[in-house]
Amino acid sequence: MKYLFVFIFSFFSLTAFSQNVATDSLIQVSSSGGLSQIDEQLFPGAVIYSGSRNNQVYVQHKGIKMWCDRAVFYPKDNFIRIYDNVRMNQGDTIRMSSKYAEYNGKSQFAFASGNVDMKNPGTTLKTDTLFFDRVKQQAYYRSGGTVQDTASTLKSRIGRYFMAEKRYQFLDNVKVTNPEYTIDSDHLNFYTENGHAYMYGPSTIKGTTSTVYCERGFYDTRADEGYFIKNSKIDYNNRRVTGDSLYFNRGNAFASATNNIVVTDTINKSIIKGHYAEVYRAKDSVFITKRAVAISIQDQDSVYIHADKLMVTGPEDDRIVRGFYDVRLFKSDLSGRCDSIITRQSTGLTKMLRKPVLWSGKSQMTGDTIHIQSDTKTERLDSLRVFYNAFIVDQDTSGGFNQIKGKELIGKFNDSSQLEVINMYKNVENLVYSRTDDGELIGINKGTSGRWEVVFKDSEVSTTTFYNESNDITYKPEELPENARELRGFIWRGEDMILTKEDLFKGKPLPILTPIQGIPLPKLEEDFFDKNQKFEINENSRLKEKDLKTRTTDTPKAIRKEKDADEK
Repeated sequence: MKYLFVFIFSFFSLTAFSQNVATDSLIQVSSSGGLSQIDEQLFPGAVIYSGSRNNQVYVQHKGIKMWCDRAVFYPKDNFIRIYDNVRMNQGDTIRMSSKYAEYNGKSQFAFASGNVDMKNPGTTLKTDTLFFDRVKQQAYYRSGGTVQDTASTLKSRIGRYFMAEKRYQFLDNVKVTNPEYTIDSDHLNFYTENGHAYMYGPSTIKGTTSTVYCERGFYDTRADEGYFIKNSKIDYNNRRVTGDSLYFNRGNAFASATNNIVVTDTINKSIIKGHYAEVYRAKDSVFITKRAVAISIQDQDSVYIHADKLMVTGPEDDRIVRGFYDVRLFKSDLSGRCDSIITRQSTGLTKMLRKPVLWSGKSQMTGDTIHIQSDTKTERLDSLRVFYNAFIVDQDTSGGFNQIKGKELIGKFNDSSQLEVINMYKNVENLVYSRTDDGELIGINKGTSGRWEVVFKDSEVSTTTFYNESNDITYKPEELPENARELRGFIWRGEDMILTKEDLFKGKPLPILTPIQGIPLPKLEEDFFDKNQKFEINENSRLKEKDLKTRTTDTPKAIRKEKDADEK
């Protein structure tokens, strides 16, 4: 009789409450196991439902369905606590399970704890505790969580799921693990429908063959390609690529860079700069253009090569640099120009092709082809050779030109990579001005020989000597007219001379830089526990008022700085 009285009292109480609350606003509870004994001392004002794993208590409210083995329902407060083998479904989008959950029908706010497992199309979230605001359609955790996507596993200390956008916001110690790479970030937004990830703050994508760093970037975790800006760089094969904008495709082993690009070869101590580059890892090649310049870094004097297009190919122990169109070379005591150039690390040989010219001090050397040989161990310049139609021209102090012409030229550099001596061979012709110490022209020597030697000191001609069947005549200045003071094939290219690094780009317009498609900063989300929203906490809830506030420790430093800046 006692239990019957309690049951009747509870039934009429529930009926009376239902009359004051709209039917769809009241949590509906049913159980084939019936009502359990009401214990007013332990659960005052509550109706206790019990079931079993195979025949669970069923709860529903405004489109959300719940199952459990035991439920404690407070009809007056429209609040329920559910225990053991808990399941929650919201339509076809959210499926959640846990050991414990509670739900407030007035605020439509749910809390789950103990092995929480939330599934939505394409991803599964596992965490220890989860808050679920049905009004906002957002879920939130701050005790660490793991999301399993079709391609990757994502972990973070703080996470938030925006159901309408199908987007996760991961904060603090974010790590994405994929069979091909890992991502570490402070802040990552992830879209479950397409696997797109947006990274903010210091972020690293690390694979077996490459590492990408950026402070703002986009990555398609399923297509395995990305786009990065703000202090972005890619490291691979002992090369580092930096630029205003980087694109990376892991499957194609391809990367490209746009604007203010620097490619650093850490093994070979060389740098390539420009404003557009393509990098092919599988082919071990780099293509760069738009004000492209390659710099071979040496202890005392670096060598600069500029061309309209530069290509670097080959493994780290045998890099090959090719330059095409309007090639310009500069070293403090040596400079040059040609149409194309090729230099190979393993042999130390640089070939200047098509209309090449070299200047050492005031001396100009031309020919059909020029080869510059470096010592492969010390990387110092060793020798040079000019093939066919070799010419040395040195401008006289009064405007005349000393000229030596032959079939082939061979030069030697000293230990400081300065040109020390030149020998001209085969069918040598010469035209040399003779002057007094005061600079007065007293004669012009013109002749032929089998070999002619020029010795340099401090990049200036010091002495000249001819050998082997020399035949020369010294003419008085008035005896040799102006049109006879040039050897056949003579060309003076003084206007093309490169005197400084800046002259590498002399006469060339500044490149028009490509506008960078930026990645906007993430919108500053309202706190999940909105200060302006008063969460109604039932007195029977496990939660306390302090639990429904965003703690300082739950806001990453980067976001705290943004908020502080906004408040100021």
